[in-house]
Formats: sequence, C-alpha cells, structure tokens
Amino acid sequence: MNAVVNAAEPALPRRPQRKGPLRFKPVLPGSLFRDVMDPRPLGGRIRAVRRMVFVALWTLIALPIQAVLIRLPGRAKISFARTYHRVLCRLIGLRVQVVGEAAPGGSVLFASNHTSWLDVLVLGSVLEGCFVAKGDVAEWPVIGWVAHLGRSVFVSRERSRTGAEAGSMRDRLKAGDSLILFPEGTSSDGTRVLPFRSSFLSIADAARAVQPVSVVYDRLGGLPACRRDRPLFAWYGDMDIASHFWRLARRPGARATVLLHEVVKPAEFADRKALTAAVGGVVAEGAAALRQNRPARPLRVGSGGVPVPAE
Repeated sequence: MNAVVNAAEPALPRRPQRKGPLRFKPVLPGSLFRDVMDPRPLGGRIRAVRRMVFVALWTLIALPIQAVLIRLPGRAKISFARTYHRVLCRLIGLRVQVVGEAAPGGSVLFASNHTSWLDVLVLGSVLEGCFVAKGDVAEWPVIGWVAHLGRSVFVSRERSRTGAEAGSMRDRLKAGDSLILFPEGTSSDGTRVLPFRSSFLSIADAARAVQPVSVVYDRLGGLPACRRDRPLFAWYGDMDIASHFWRLARRPGARATVLLHEVVKPAEFADRKALTAAVGGVVAEGAAALRQNRPARPLRVGSGGVPVPAE
C-alpha cells in the first residue's frame, strides 16, 4: 500500500553536519603578527618578498656610489639622490604623478604635508633638495646611513640647540642648497593636513622662495583610493616601518600625486605667522582636492592669504 504524503506539511530542516562554526587560526600564533602574517593569497607574499629583495640590492649598490659622489664637487650627488629615490618608488610599485613645476635654481624652501615615510621617497624623486629630519632618524640602522648620504639636516627637540641648528640650515640655503621640510612637525593619518608650525619657517628669510607642496596617495590597485585606504599609506603613532612596508608591498600597486604650487616670497608677508598660515592653507586646500579626486591644479596665495587657482 502506497504511503500518502501531505503536501501542506513543511519538510523538516536538515540537521547541520558541522557542530560549530569554522575557526581559522593564524599562520603564526600570537598577536604580534596579526595583519602581517595572517592567511592571504600567496601571490601577495611573493610580491612583497621580491620587492624587499630588490630594494635591499639597490640600496647596497647605491650607498657606495653616493659615498664617493658626496666627496666630489658638482651636482652629481644631488642628481644621483633623485635617481635613487625614483628607482625605489618603482621597485615598491609606487608610481609618482607630478602636477606643476618645481621652482628652478637653489635656495628654495619646499614646505609639504607629511603622511608617511613614503613622502621621503616620493619627494626625493621629484625635488632636488635636502630633507630636514628629526635627530632620532640619524640613529636608525640603514635609514640613518641613507639620510646622512642624502645630506639631510638633522634637528633635535632641545631648545638649547635650536639656534645653532637654525643657523646651520640658513647656511645651507645661502650656499645654494634647497631644503625640504614638513612644517606639521609629525606625520598624520592621511585624512587631513595638520596645522603648520611657524617655528619651522623661521629660516624662510634666508630662502630665495618658499614653495608649498601637497602630497596625496590617490590610487591603489588602479582605482581611486578612498578613506578606508588611507591607513595603508599613513605612518604615524607607534607604527614600525617593517610591518608597514610589508603590508604595502603586498598590494599590486599605488600612485602618489605631487602638487607643486606657486612659489611665495617671504618678504611679501608681514611676519612669520602670516607666511605659515598662507603656505599651510595652500597645502591643505591642494591635498583636499586630491583626496576628493577633484582635478589637480596648482594654487597660489590670493589676497588675504586665501588659496586661489594659479593662472
């Protein structure tokens, strides 16, 4: 006799075969490795290792060359420093787009916003100048050697040495060298430009001109970078360079845009604070336009210190 099935009665749900949810363990135990060594596609790790090896080899080749050039007269040491940074950007998959023109000649003070250690590679590949770095950088392994050979100017936080260090920077400007500094005084999270400190522009009177510069990392994997991508580039707080570089090196590629604004003459401003406010406003406005993927155009300081498009 055939069994009769009631179509109106719903079928009982199947019991799950798994007793608990899936739990994935990291490749290496502990919280130290977190985002650095968590499970990800193998291709990203191979890409990162390849980039790290090429960066190390290029640095080993470039260091002795620059050590010789720095002892010779002429501009070869300045040109080779640009080449070194330009090749580094290519090796780590960072393309640099430049909008505007750098001020020709020497004795120029370039004032830029600061997001990451990547700013040194990006600006070093575009501008012919020496960086103004914190005194702690001189003690870092490898990076300190590179900074010394790049003729960086190191400044400390001790008030007793402020006058001597400012005098040294003035001497470099009067000798024809250009300086690249970050008047924010520290790096940011990449979503804004911190207020510029007027103390960093105390040496502007010795410069022939001051050029505001905006730097924004606006492309990641060929697509516009959004707010959630900023932490990938930003380096601040207690982040270490090794893990930060590892996360970035695993990505397929990125782009940084350097916006070179119109130069300003320090003598045209009433005082140092007015100069700082005007330069900081131009840099912040240019960086905001790049973050919002608006057309990148160099700006100039208009009447009242308001940033306006350069003609």
